[in-house]
Amino acid sequence: MRQTLSPHLDKYIYTIYITGMFDFSAYQEFEWGDWNIKKNQQKHRVTVVECEQIFSDPQKRIFHDRSHSTKKENRFILIGSTDARRMLYIAFTLRNNRIRVISARDLNRKEKYLYEEKI
Repeated sequence: MRQTLSPHLDKYIYTIYITGMFDFSAYQEFEWGDWNIKKNQQKHRVTVVECEQIFSDPQKRIFHDRSHSTKKENRFILIGSTDARRMLYIAFTLRNNRIRVISARDLNRKEKYLYEEKI
């Protein structure tokens, strides 16, 4: 499903996965690289716990990140809210039945619009 909200936002919109179509039940664990944990914490002040909470957000939006995917590995973007209502942008991939978070940061204004938009 491809949806364009406006030409300005088009570059932020990838293939949208409706939550029901993206089943995380096969991915019961997270895989963390020490460098990614350190980078997310120091640069963006995002903790591992916050990253993992986003995957449980019933309002989350998941996008296929075509610009960073390769033939060997698909990348995805997840935008959602933590238990404390902090809205985050998570770049991740799926490896060996694990979710590997690549980066995490606060949403910008355009991304907040995508999160709040009813699809």
